[in-house]
Amino acid sequence: MSHTNGMWQPNTLSSQQQEERRLEGVRLLQAGWSQAAVARHLGVDRRTVSRWQQRFHDGGSEALRTRSKPGRPPHLDAEQWQQVLALLEQGPQAAGFATQRWTLWRIQWLIRQRFEVAYHPHYLSQKLHQLGWSPQKPAVYARERREELVQAWQQEEWPRIQQRHALPELPSPL
Repeated sequence: MSHTNGMWQPNTLSSQQQEERRLEGVRLLQAGWSQAAVARHLGVDRRTVSRWQQRFHDGGSEALRTRSKPGRPPHLDAEQWQQVLALLEQGPQAAGFATQRWTLWRIQWLIRQRFEVAYHPHYLSQKLHQLGWSPQKPAVYARERREELVQAWQQEEWPRIQQRHALPELPSPL
């Protein structure tokens, strides 16, 4: 069981951790703890502890076990998602695209080609975020930009402009 200072720490718990917490809550209730004390100890609402107690009363510890998730099973398993991340690390050009920019549509195409599985781009966005990938926006620079002129302006002109527009110091009221 994972808790520190008497409180469960993570903001999100795995299904297994949630099950452990429910079973621990019922164990504490059976040991004579009040619902409020169990709730404080486990970092949940008292009504949640009441629901656990009712479920245990109706169906025993089996009623507190983790249930399988409803819906269709995921198409790609964890290992395949790691393969997707490895492909993304290689860059879009390695996958045959003309530019070095991943888009959700390109990632969707890559997964469909490699694993014969189709995901909606909105789902891909969420899933990639869960896996630690974030959207990247390329820095846009004018083609005519000359970096040495930009730096010279920032070093010479910008301080002069700031000085010209600085507020005058007010005399001390004392």
